Amino acid sequence: MQATAYTYDPGTRSGQVLLDDGTPVPFDAVAFDRGGLRLLRPGQRVRIETEGEGDAARITLVTLHTL
Repeated sequence: MQATAYTYDPGTRSGQVLLDDGTPVPFDAVAFDRGGLRLLRPGQRVRIETEGEGDAARITLVTLHTL
């Protein structure tokens, strides 16, 4: 799934992405670290993986979107 980086805190390595419908979804340091990223800037397109459904869904991976 693709999204757009919305916020990122380098101190906690957590933040939020915006889904294409505008819904903000938080991610934690574990999801960020799994993607091997060092930094994330607002506006960057990212690829995310999730588990669970509905309100129980959580992001398990954040990485840069590549073509």
